[in-house]
Amino acid sequence: MTSQPKKKKAQRKKDSLQVHEGIIRTTNRGLGFVDMDGWEEDIRIEAGFLNTALDRDTVRVCLHSRPFGAQPTGEVIEIVERNRMHFVGTIDKEAGYVFVVPDHNKMYVDILITNPDKKLKVGQKVLVEITKWTDPAKDPIGKIVQILGKKGTHEVEMQSILLEKGIVSDFPKKVRLEAEHIKKTEGKLTEEDFSSRRDMRDILTCTIDPLTAKDFDDALSFQKLPNGNIEIGIHIADVSHYVRKGSELDKEAMERGFSTYLVDRTIPMLPEVLSNDLCSLNPQEDKRTFSAVFELDASAKVKKQWFGKTLIHSDQRFTYEEAQERIVSKKGDYAKELSTLNELAKKLHKKKEAEGAIDFEQDEVRFELDDKGKPVKVHTKKRFDAHKLVEEFMLLANREVAKFISSKYTEGKGTPHAFLYRIHDKPDRDRIKELQEYLKALGYTLDINSDGTITGKELNRLFASINGTSEEDLIKTTAIRSMAKAVYATQNIGHFGLAFTHYTHFTSPIRRYADLIVHRLLHTCLITGKLPNKDYALYERIANELSQKEISIVGAERDSIKYKQVEYMSEHVGQTFDAVVSGVSEWGVFV
Repeated sequence: MTSQPKKKKAQRKKDSLQVHEGIIRTTNRGLGFVDMDGWEEDIRIEAGFLNTALDRDTVRVCLHSRPFGAQPTGEVIEIVERNRMHFVGTIDKEAGYVFVVPDHNKMYVDILITNPDKKLKVGQKVLVEITKWTDPAKDPIGKIVQILGKKGTHEVEMQSILLEKGIVSDFPKKVRLEAEHIKKTEGKLTEEDFSSRRDMRDILTCTIDPLTAKDFDDALSFQKLPNGNIEIGIHIADVSHYVRKGSELDKEAMERGFSTYLVDRTIPMLPEVLSNDLCSLNPQEDKRTFSAVFELDASAKVKKQWFGKTLIHSDQRFTYEEAQERIVSKKGDYAKELSTLNELAKKLHKKKEAEGAIDFEQDEVRFELDDKGKPVKVHTKKRFDAHKLVEEFMLLANREVAKFISSKYTEGKGTPHAFLYRIHDKPDRDRIKELQEYLKALGYTLDINSDGTITGKELNRLFASINGTSEEDLIKTTAIRSMAKAVYATQNIGHFGLAFTHYTHFTSPIRRYADLIVHRLLHTCLITGKLPNKDYALYERIANELSQKEISIVGAERDSIKYKQVEYMSEHVGQTFDAVVSGVSEWGVFV
């Protein structure tokens, strides 16, 4: 059982005027780092000066005096707001005490259970709530909220991953009832739909999704025009028609932020009666959609565009494999149309690549699980032209929606307006320099501009030079880690990775709350010609919250993959494999 060191009696001299507030990041060694806007360096909080602060808490920090040029250090003097008090961990016992060892890799203390239930057993996974922690010299006291079961079993580990990230599977009763009511009252098209929406049901339309997909939130329509151009419709489920602002469904969707995809299950953002039925663009059904319709010439240049509410009828539900087979063979239903879509998509991709979009494509794994959730096979997911076809048209819609909104606010550069952009900042110069040195040690070069920046074209040149080599995934992973993270923001700075000056998320409102907001704001702009600027601060807060939620969701998805990888390899102990060393630490290596 670990315990935080007692505070030193003779502390370094403090400057009482140097008090700052920020969000702290902690390590499992009891160190802390507080980010400060406008500061080049974080404030470092040494072990013993955290004063019960936990990872992502909002804290007030008093700076210590320091030599000129040294990293600023300090101590936590107040916990302004706790980020979380619930943790998943494993029961253990020592010297007659029962405590929980948290799974969270940034938790630096164990949690003491003062009145343990006799049902608790060593090795059980539990959800624990910290109920009291005022003395940093002692472990926090907690109570068991839920006993999950024996560590190492499939269901227990999957539930542990979800609960550790704060992801809840079940929907509250009032949310489920509201969804059922909407299904009953909004299930059929009305006269208002026909009068207010563009009817595109007679135009050839299809969906292309994974074999196991249950919710279809995007569809493509195809129509050859008399002038020889092609009209492409990117039709997105009109979730905003059903999930109204301020409703119980809306509040729950905002709280979740995203759907979560573990190796064995999906935790949807919306109840299945909506996500898999009413909103889903199922084949042979009339559906309400929000569409981006483009007229493209033979070179895939956008000649005309239109955004608005529509009605569609999906003629065919393709899996990626089925669509790919028709593209390759040129035979079967809609093979000609799919081939034309594919040719246009390739031209869109080529343009994007020429502008410096970065190709970060890496292999992904897929597991085959038995009826107990145990991985029996693992495959590398294959990426077909059919995947890239859908991706390119979704990127086109997202880009053009963002450009359309931004075009309404040209009176001043960076004019604030209530909208959610998807932005990706340029890489940090220091990180790029470190990447250059790392590549040099591996025998590769990376040309950096005189000002320390780098272009997407140079990164693509690097990736082309390592294509097919044993170190390809290693270098790509290292390069990705040197990049900034894509986030949501109200201020548009462009998307470095895609080489887009404007970008947003419009195409997945069933599984991303940001897209639902973009639908509402775009609809408002189409009707009134402007956005509600008085709500700018609200959307700025939402952008920050969604960016943080996304980190948790992606973390849960990756944790489930890592767990199944380890579980799969545990059946091969003693066997020999060829491997590439991907990292070295003080306690071992990663391969």
